[in-house]
Amino acid sequence: MSTLQRDPSDQVQILDDEGNVLEGATVPDLDDETLVSMYQNMTLARRFDQRAVSLQRQGRMGTYPPLSGQEGAQIGSVMALEDEDWMFPSYREHGAALIRGLPLKQTLLYWMGHEDGNKPPEDVNIFTASVPIATQVLHATGAAWASKLKGENKAFICYFGDGATSEGDFHEGLNFAGVFNTPNIFFCNNNQWAISVPRERQTAAKTIAQKAVAYGFEGVQVDGMDPLAVYKVTKDAVDKAKDPQGKLRPTLIEAVQYRFGAHTTADDPTVYRDDDEVEHWKKKDPIPRLEKYLRGEGLLDDEKVEAIEQEIEDDVAEAIAEAEAVPRPSPDEIFSHVFEEMPARVRAQWEDFEQLREMYGDEKLLEE
Repeated sequence: MSTLQRDPSDQVQILDDEGNVLEGATVPDLDDETLVSMYQNMTLARRFDQRAVSLQRQGRMGTYPPLSGQEGAQIGSVMALEDEDWMFPSYREHGAALIRGLPLKQTLLYWMGHEDGNKPPEDVNIFTASVPIATQVLHATGAAWASKLKGENKAFICYFGDGATSEGDFHEGLNFAGVFNTPNIFFCNNNQWAISVPRERQTAAKTIAQKAVAYGFEGVQVDGMDPLAVYKVTKDAVDKAKDPQGKLRPTLIEAVQYRFGAHTTADDPTVYRDDDEVEHWKKKDPIPRLEKYLRGEGLLDDEKVEAIEQEIEDDVAEAIAEAEAVPRPSPDEIFSHVFEEMPARVRAQWEDFEQLREMYGDEKLLEE
């Protein structure tokens, strides 16, 4: 039976919390180098996240959305894509974006307020970050439909949180994809909390994956903190989206996981969740889980882990230095990238801004 033909409530899992392969589970056919790369990329995403939060706390960067706890879902899924495939992120896929070719420097610049940080390199198939909830679902569906009409053979993965499934854009995008058989993978990062709203206030459905049934295609729920399981279900979904017989079908993947930190650095999660809940989920941490498996397979040891950590430390430090060396953006760029022609209400705001600039200067405005 195909992974994607199972009951959506039957969660796919390969590794247990201790990194052991579950009885009857099949490890994806990945070579040793790829498996170690998966671990290294997850560890890099975690270290970058820690430094980014620190930068924000030091006033060196604006509000930032942490990803710690979600590395297994991000890296495991994005590594299942092929070069020609497309990725449509929300605002938290920093690790996945790096694997697709968006440099860490770009991600830092974006959260430092530089519009250039939201401009992927020309040869990188990744859409710009989407902060509005669920709007990227429509973008991904439209792009996938256009690709199908052009006769291309590409898959389009779209990331969003459990809160996005409460939005009309989610329904419209998935309904359209089901009707027109678009080559989409809708990847829901169900991290249990939509800011401070718990998952059970998003839907009365037993799973988010089962929502796919209403749209006429298949859904699968996976342990989102098991990178090998995430890779497997995403690879199956990519193959379905690029079926050589032309029977393209979308897939909804619900990756059950947890964000260890705040929704953003402007959020205080201690207000709405307790420490016992966090500690429960930290026992499922995807990084030590994969590390234990790789050590058991003889692919990692203390010396190799230390070398990886040192390389990561150097890479993150270099990215931060490069980003902070870029001159700060002009404050009037706030008005430059929304409308082709500035509407009257925005022009009035811009004129007020110009008066403040004349009074105080750019540096003072940036400090404020």
